Amino acid sequence: MAFNKKKKSKFGDKRRKRHCRFCENHIDVVDFRDDRLLRRFVTERGKIIPRRISGTCARHQRTLTTSIKRARHLAIMPFVAETFK
Repeated sequence: MAFNKKKKSKFGDKRRKRHCRFCENHIDVVDFRDDRLLRRFVTERGKIIPRRISGTCARHQRTLTTSIKRARHLAIMPFVAETFK
């Protein structure tokens, strides 16, 4: 007797599909000088938001990561968030 019960997830059976923001707007190149766009994909502590959370496709996540790193290197974006003590 094999029990092939399907486990129910806590999200139910239907999960909302995340769509890549760059694919929807037909953006091929993510510009490292656009800091307002890049700040959406960085946490308050300065970490890059992963693909599974942000919903970007793999191709755009790679370009997004390189552009964030370039912006950090050129001091357009901070490496770490400021701490207030």
